[in-house]
Amino acid sequence: MKTEKDLSDKIINKIKSLHNPKNVAGMARYGIDTKNAYGVPIPILRKMAKDIGKNHTLAARLWDSGIHEARLLACFVEVPSAVEEKQMENWVEEFDSWDVCDQCCSNLFDKTPVAYEKAMKWSSRSEEFVKRAGFVLMAVLSVHDKKTGDKIFLKFLPVIKKASSDDRNYVKKAVNWALRQIGKRNIFLNKAAIKSAGEIQKINSKSARWVAADALRELNSAAVKNRLKK
Repeated sequence: MKTEKDLSDKIINKIKSLHNPKNVAGMARYGIDTKNAYGVPIPILRKMAKDIGKNHTLAARLWDSGIHEARLLACFVEVPSAVEEKQMENWVEEFDSWDVCDQCCSNLFDKTPVAYEKAMKWSSRSEEFVKRAGFVLMAVLSVHDKKTGDKIFLKFLPVIKKASSDDRNYVKKAVNWALRQIGKRNIFLNKAAIKSAGEIQKINSKSARWVAADALRELNSAAVKNRLKK
């Protein structure tokens, strides 16, 4: 009878067998940390995850391997209801690349009961990828959670404004992403996000001005306005 260790070893060997140096070089060009990467594309990892199914113990083993693709796979096969806060804190502190951060937040952490709490908490942290995770959660919750009311998303806007002057690339892009997604949720939040963007635009910061200008371009667009009216 195969154990989770046998399965994780088999999966890691499979990942290693798919090593593609050209893909690894491409990942590096997009700012992905490739020191433990094998260049296996996301669609292949998603197919593997579908075949594997959800498995909490296996996810932990894959994550602990430190291999880039194994960690992405861990996010796909983990059982959201089995994830505890301690695990979330341990994983977020080990984020070393924007894609692991984004995939983990949008495929796993956003499905946990403490997702909103972590979005607020992590957005105030100083570490680049932890802070990014906070704003990525705000962005993906705005898209994935269809039931939560506007009040919690309004609370995100002052936090976004405060962080808009952070000039670190992976932070400011997540801040911008969160602002845009909140503003595309409904007409009321669109107006609120546009108002916040106007305030951000007045901050004496190159990063803040970029965050605001890019968000306003989309939130004021005819495409967004028409979709919200429908």
